[in-house]
Amino acid sequence: MGIYEINNIGELIKDNTYVGRGIVIGKSADGKKAVTAYFIMGRSENSRNRVFIEQGDEIIIHPFDASKVEDPSLIIYAPVRQINNNLIVTNGDQTDTVYDFIKDGKTFEQALETREFEPDSPNWTPRISGMMTFDGADFTYKMSILKSADENGTACNRYTFSYAPLAGLGHFIHTYNHDGNPIPTFTGEPERVAIPDDINEFTDTLWSNLNEQNKISLYVRYVDLENGKYDSRMINKNK
Repeated sequence: MGIYEINNIGELIKDNTYVGRGIVIGKSADGKKAVTAYFIMGRSENSRNRVFIEQGDEIIIHPFDASKVEDPSLIIYAPVRQINNNLIVTNGDQTDTVYDFIKDGKTFEQALETREFEPDSPNWTPRISGMMTFDGADFTYKMSILKSADENGTACNRYTFSYAPLAGLGHFIHTYNHDGNPIPTFTGEPERVAIPDDINEFTDTLWSNLNEQNKISLYVRYVDLENGKYDSRMINKNK
């Protein structure tokens, strides 16, 4: 595989039963839209008992059946929040950490220096985060992963990737490489994936190729770079 190869995201995920939670950020092929997507998967009843809810410009995760919630701390959070010209997307309550730091004039990296992977031994699920920063009729974006330095959760390694957007290209980061016990943490750089112009096409490619048993919810947003207005799609398996 060449280093500049652009993958079809459907091909990357279709035979992978458990990629966990995933973030995609990039630019549509026509260069007119900033694109992000966030999805969650789950193996346990606690993890599967969730739905996405739109609340203004933000997305909140709520329990589908509140009576079945065992531990709300790692499953209920706001994965998508907006502050000023920044759109934040993460797989945990570090969304709020980034939001608060940006509000105080600090940076994405400074916020995530204060956080680490999730305390869910033996998986030590990594925290993945992304932020799009809009400037005029264009944007830049960053992605981050915080993961355990060893199998004992002894220390946290932090990786940040900064991108200038290219038309038709997105980057995809997810919490796990594949299913397992413990579940192997994502390794390497975010994967290069194609971003089509059509939000429905991209949404369908993601949802139809995520593992049927383990997928839970998906949110996709296309932001018009000329006027800042956006179109979004949301799918919840629990209805």
